[in-house]
Amino acid sequence: MPKQVDYEERRARIADAVCALIARSGMESVSLRDVAAEAEVSMGAVQRCFRTKEDMLLFALEHVSQHVSERADRRIAAASEPQAAATLLWHTLTQLALLDAESREQAHVWVAFVGHAAASERLGAVLRETYARLHDLVVWIVRYGQDTGEISRHFDAVQEARSLLAVADGLTVQVLAGHQSAETARDVLQRHVRHLLR
Repeated sequence: MPKQVDYEERRARIADAVCALIARSGMESVSLRDVAAEAEVSMGAVQRCFRTKEDMLLFALEHVSQHVSERADRRIAAASEPQAAATLLWHTLTQLALLDAESREQAHVWVAFVGHAAASERLGAVLRETYARLHDLVVWIVRYGQDTGEISRHFDAVQEARSLLAVADGLTVQVLAGHQSAETARDVLQRHVRHLLR
């Protein structure tokens, strides 16, 4: 049993190393040698954990997706305390857009994986599953707002969730590219949330 725990910890450590390399130097910088050096393990250890580079990238993406989903889940847990749906929606979207300084590395990694998804069906499948979970979360929040009377029922929760998630995702890219600041991106999200309110 301890060996299994060590193995999973090593895989997580390697995934963190992959993400650190991508955030610093892009997807092209990810080689088995550089990942081993970043993770402070041998190349043999990396190869024992992952048969191929694609397996390693796939696990790293699942690792990032789990972190993104956990951010969203924390917002759902917060809903157990009575609060305004608008506040819940706005905070959730800003978390999903990865706008704060602590999320900058994660945003770089996320965008790099999105860019490579078209060339890898396996990476694309993980991204689609993650986006589906995030979409369901935003649908839930919009319907929560409709139940509390903050959001008009004439809005289609599914369609609005698609739009809001697309806006949040697009803002991630624009902030990374320097087209917008995190502050202006938050303003954009705030306007989209206000649009739904009665």
